[in-house]
Amino acid sequence: MTPLFDELIGQPLAVCILKAALRRKRLAPAYVFAGPEGVGRRLAALRFLEGVLSEGKGCHRARRRLEERNHPDLIWIEPTWQYRGCLLTRSEATVAGVSRRTPPQLRLEQIRDISRSLAHQPVETTRGMVVIEAAETMTEAAANALLKTLEEPGHGLLILLSSAPERLLITIRSRCQLIRFMRLDTDAVNKVLRRLNAVEDDPPELLAMAAGSPGALIEHRKHWSTLPQELVSGLRQLSTEPMQALVLARDICESLDGEQQLWLINWWQQALWASTSNIQFLKRLETLRYHLLSFVQPRLAWEVALLDIFLLTAQT
Repeated sequence: MTPLFDELIGQPLAVCILKAALRRKRLAPAYVFAGPEGVGRRLAALRFLEGVLSEGKGCHRARRRLEERNHPDLIWIEPTWQYRGCLLTRSEATVAGVSRRTPPQLRLEQIRDISRSLAHQPVETTRGMVVIEAAETMTEAAANALLKTLEEPGHGLLILLSSAPERLLITIRSRCQLIRFMRLDTDAVNKVLRRLNAVEDDPPELLAMAAGSPGALIEHRKHWSTLPQELVSGLRQLSTEPMQALVLARDICESLDGEQQLWLINWWQQALWASTSNIQFLKRLETLRYHLLSFVQPRLAWEVALLDIFLLTAQT
């Protein structure tokens, strides 16, 4: 078994703090692992809990059970979409074909499940272990419920993963120990990708969007692989023909679901900035993003945005 944090690359400060807590057996009741998506926060949470279970040492059995989410004292929750009275995770929503135009949320029912679980004695360990992904997506009611749990954590050890800790209630942050995770430099990113056997020749826009996050880069690749190349060509060419704008808007809405359309805006902003450095294009796309998230009819929103952008192109 390799050392606990051997796979966590480019996060020496976080590793140092977590190792010290395990070595001294001085664990805070709650932590916020704060930093960009895809830089190791989730892996750090798994390895830290493994250390809690195995007294600071690596343990193959504990690692397997944590990674498979089948430890009886582990609760791992992530943001959900509400669909036909059920809460669906990202993978479940994908299988069910649920529209994902709006971002998922952590909901009151999920936090209440945590509170009920921590009110009981753990089954195998001295602490109930809770990991909350994307903690900044909590609804107001969920955040207030979590605050009550943090005030009386009982037998619990909570880890909140957040890419935007400033969006958490101040009272929640004040009850958690903050562990910072940083963006990785190019060498560290490449080392992670080599370890995952995931080295590829990526378009420059994807590298810019990842911004030092190997996990984010891998996610961007998934979106990129689903884009029809004719859409990519149409967006790069910036035609000044109004009819071309309408055809392109139709093709985007027929080919991509809501989540993919929002990702496409991010990619196109990077591509436009690299080719034109025109901030007006970026602002117009931000307006488009707002309209899509506000439930404006997608095809209409794209048609108007593309006509505006093609008009800007003709004027420059």
